[in-house]
Amino acid sequence: MKNSELEDHRNAYYEHISNAKAALKQKAFHQAMRFAACSWEHIDGTIQYERKKESKESFNLEGIDLVLHYAPLIFDAESLDNLESRLKGQKRIAKHADINFEHGLAKARAVMWDAHRLWNQIELRREVRQDKLRTEFGGDQDQWRALAEAWQEIGLIVRVPADSSYRLSFTTDMSEATTARCPTCGAVAKAPKAKFLEKRHCPKCGAAVSFVLLGRHR
Repeated sequence: MKNSELEDHRNAYYEHISNAKAALKQKAFHQAMRFAACSWEHIDGTIQYERKKESKESFNLEGIDLVLHYAPLIFDAESLDNLESRLKGQKRIAKHADINFEHGLAKARAVMWDAHRLWNQIELRREVRQDKLRTEFGGDQDQWRALAEAWQEIGLIVRVPADSSYRLSFTTDMSEATTARCPTCGAVAKAPKAKFLEKRHCPKCGAAVSFVLLGRHR
């Protein structure tokens, strides 16, 4: 590619990253994952440009890091699958990145499995104690704490101090009806909030999509 084309890829990459970060601030997590995924097609050109013009030899690829971190927390298995396919098809990314993506993907899927188990328990029992997670589920207590803290950060749960630990519960009733918009056709649907945390078929266009939750009007 010409230098001008490589520069266009670099600019597009950072624009998608900026949009992803803005979506995260608005707690539009599925939308943030889409922006991050859009950046992937520009990674190869960005790497070539920055190696050529800025003499870089390793790269911190935020468009991938964002998906590895946030996709497991919102049960977005599709983004992880798409990322794996992308990495297999673009060897330059794995060659020059500063992390082991194979390890990163394996870790992300393990976190998503733990997240499913913890989610089901909170949904079943209304609240669970953070210091009992290793006893109930096995594994490492520090990892369970990190998962709980990450969910608190993105606003899915609250952690209430209790006897030198925390009680974990959902920030809102997951059975409460809420509205969300189909990102494909724009149709607005209403269902229990928990239903919109995983992909579902749009009742209007039939596409299997991750609905975007709509905030309440004040």
